Amino acid sequence: MIKLKIKSGDTVRVIAGDHKGSEGKVLRVDREKNKAIVEGVNLVSKHEKPSAKNPQGGIVKKEALIHISNLSLLDPKSGEPTRVGFEVRDGKKVRFSKKSNEVI
Repeated sequence: MIKLKIKSGDTVRVIAGDHKGSEGKVLRVDREKNKAIVEGVNLVSKHEKPSAKNPQGGIVKKEALIHISNLSLLDPKSGEPTRVGFEVRDGKKVRFSKKSNEVI
């Protein structure tokens, strides 16, 4: 399994595809499929049967998976897309922004 550079809770920008330019927070990462769910991005309409949670049922908008290669992490300092690097600082392996050299 490859090491992913995006974790849940990160703020990302979509850099390719139908939703290019939109930003959001990563809700969940699927490491098997190399995909992530981003808040408010890649919304699809799903038909839901009535249940105890949703007694009305009907058509519901939900976020769908989007491939990690189409996402770019936003730099915490400037808010611009940046690449991610890994290095050992103070005996701990950390992720850092290649643009500002700041720990993420």
